[in-house]
Amino acid sequence: MALRDSDPAEVGGYRIEDRLGSGGMGVVYLARSASGRPLALKVVHAQYADDEEFRTRFSREVAAARQVSGAFTAPVVDADADAPRPWMATLYIPGEDLGTHVRRHGPLPPRRLRELAAGLAEALRDIHRAGVVHRDLKPANVMLAEDGPRVIDFGISRAADFAPADALTQTGRVMGTPPFMSPEQFTSPHDVGPAADIFSLGAVVVYAGTRRGPFDGASPWEAATRVVEGDPDLDGVPGELLPFVRLCLEKHPKSRPTPDELLHLLREGRLPEPGPEPVEPDAEPVRPRRRWWPAAVAALAVLAAVAATAVAVTRDDGGSRGTLPAGWHAWHRQASDPYRGNPDVQSPSDSFSDCAATGTSLVCAGDGIMAARFALADGRQTYSKGTDPTPVKSGFTGGGAVFGTGPGGVVYVYGADDRDVPGKPDEPSVTHYSIQALRAATGEVLWQKPTAGGQGALLPVGTSRSGRADAASSYLSFGGLANDTGYAIPVARGVITVYGDEGGSYALLGAAHGDVLWKRAMPHRYTGDKAECGLRAAGGRPYMLCTTYNDDGDATSTHIAELDPGSGRPRWWVAADEGLTLLGRAHGHLVLSSAGATRRKLTLIDLSSHVLTTVGLKQPEAGATAYVGHETVYFTRTSGSLHAVDPLTGRLLWQSASTVEQPGPPLATADRVYVASAAGRLAVLDARSGRVVGTAPGRDDGGTSDSGDPAHTPLVLVGDALYVPYGIRSVYTLNVKDL
Repeated sequence: MALRDSDPAEVGGYRIEDRLGSGGMGVVYLARSASGRPLALKVVHAQYADDEEFRTRFSREVAAARQVSGAFTAPVVDADADAPRPWMATLYIPGEDLGTHVRRHGPLPPRRLRELAAGLAEALRDIHRAGVVHRDLKPANVMLAEDGPRVIDFGISRAADFAPADALTQTGRVMGTPPFMSPEQFTSPHDVGPAADIFSLGAVVVYAGTRRGPFDGASPWEAATRVVEGDPDLDGVPGELLPFVRLCLEKHPKSRPTPDELLHLLREGRLPEPGPEPVEPDAEPVRPRRRWWPAAVAALAVLAAVAATAVAVTRDDGGSRGTLPAGWHAWHRQASDPYRGNPDVQSPSDSFSDCAATGTSLVCAGDGIMAARFALADGRQTYSKGTDPTPVKSGFTGGGAVFGTGPGGVVYVYGADDRDVPGKPDEPSVTHYSIQALRAATGEVLWQKPTAGGQGALLPVGTSRSGRADAASSYLSFGGLANDTGYAIPVARGVITVYGDEGGSYALLGAAHGDVLWKRAMPHRYTGDKAECGLRAAGGRPYMLCTTYNDDGDATSTHIAELDPGSGRPRWWVAADEGLTLLGRAHGHLVLSSAGATRRKLTLIDLSSHVLTTVGLKQPEAGATAYVGHETVYFTRTSGSLHAVDPLTGRLLWQSASTVEQPGPPLATADRVYVASAAGRLAVLDARSGRVVGTAPGRDDGGTSDSGDPAHTPLVLVGDALYVPYGIRSVYTLNVKDL
């Protein structure tokens, strides 16, 4: 890069020979020492020279770089933070930075990608041992030297012994590069520690292997949102490195391995065994060591499986290697009746509505059961809690749903408390609802927050459980629960829920204690007072849908908005001239469908441009229930017919007689589609052709539901273990490799 007339001839006694690059904070030159040694000399832009805070930050960069100078960084040769324009000279490393190399030559081949992962893990190990957190690890800050990668540019690093409340961390600036930053750098920047660099390491490895980041977005804001709330895009990452990447990209910093653990994983194919201290399986891990992770993810080194779920390598009858929960064997169980012996309450006689997996637990809810826990491995049933612990004769105890998981083995559920009206025994009781956070392993209530009460109170979850979306991807985070029609939505900071006795508000309840972090009125100023608004989720993001009806009760319009989880404010609004239901997200679009009995089209909203379009279905779908899974729309019918449709074109990909009567929501992966009936009959279809490739018979040991409607309980896939809810509050499991 040619020198400009404005460039200096020398800086600090070092002769300037060429420009290496220029960034937002300064210019980097190729310089030469008196002895002829080549140097990379960074000079701060003039506009920052008078900024005392910036000078202090630059001084820290110099100090941090000096602390970690070694085999995996660029050693500092000289610096002057007090010069009219501060500068720092480091040893020049011939070669391209990783970002430039990938743009010019494409993704690294698997062998070089593995070497890069190991080299960066070694670099972070040395950096963290020096008490420094880099906080801006990205492709441009990785130099590809002949002897391995070098990490450069500690411009926003912070030594571990600097106080978290340091004034320089409180300026409100977003310091870093959003697609490669960790969630905590956006949500709690004062608490950023070494685990943030591990998250960035995973993102850098994905970029090097695919030429795109796992959370790329059309803008820095969108990228930041995806980092905090979205699932990473790992398509194209070599299979042998998926375990490495998945562990690095865990949302919770305490769930990420250390550099030493990552190096052990690369060398031995598994994480090191835990130390002697016992930790309850789903308990919050204790810093600084994550002793629960190594045992929980041993199988991930063989095959990428479900993050945050205890798995171990087992061998099935066919001799192939697969991932199953540690100690797993096939089992079937029925949850106990939490109201047994209570004459005021009729025993639950319906199926579960939802199940979610976390840690070593499968937690299910529905028909008066707030939470029932089964051990993933052997089905051991350790507790069964009713939605209402003190039901009254005039009340109706029902409902129950698990609508997400939180950090540290937590599940979010809702409870109800029926109360008689004082002094009015003939009047029906009123119900008071609450959202609760339970420790999945024990059922302990960590916090409970009332959300509504009285005659106008709304359930914290929707009354219809159909139309789930993203079943294939959401089970990685929520144990099979997509929750795309619920009124309570788990996000990184807690739970967004309808709030208030008349459902006139919505609020964010914090994950730690259930405190109301923000509360907002339903957005009638956008949609009109006659609109009925509700929360929905798709692809891990919260949305608001408001439908307007005419005097005859027909839907005339729908307003759709994406909500900012940090504030609850709408980021954008799109209006449609008909009643729509949200199915989910596919190919960067929201997918919606008309509420009528015959579906002739799909409605799409581009999540980048927010443009609304419609796609006509090549074959109208009458009397079908629609779902979205793994970028495909699936239509199911009570006959067992299953149609797969491309949402972008409306083209019918395939149709299949699944052999399953009254099927529930399909669970789709890259190569399989699983669908089950209320009695537990299971069919496995090839995702490309719709051909039935495996079946399992239904069961009658769970009883028959009193409901006239078929069960719509999502299936849960944990590695190769599939969990099938059926009958009355019953579940069975099998190894999908046996089908």
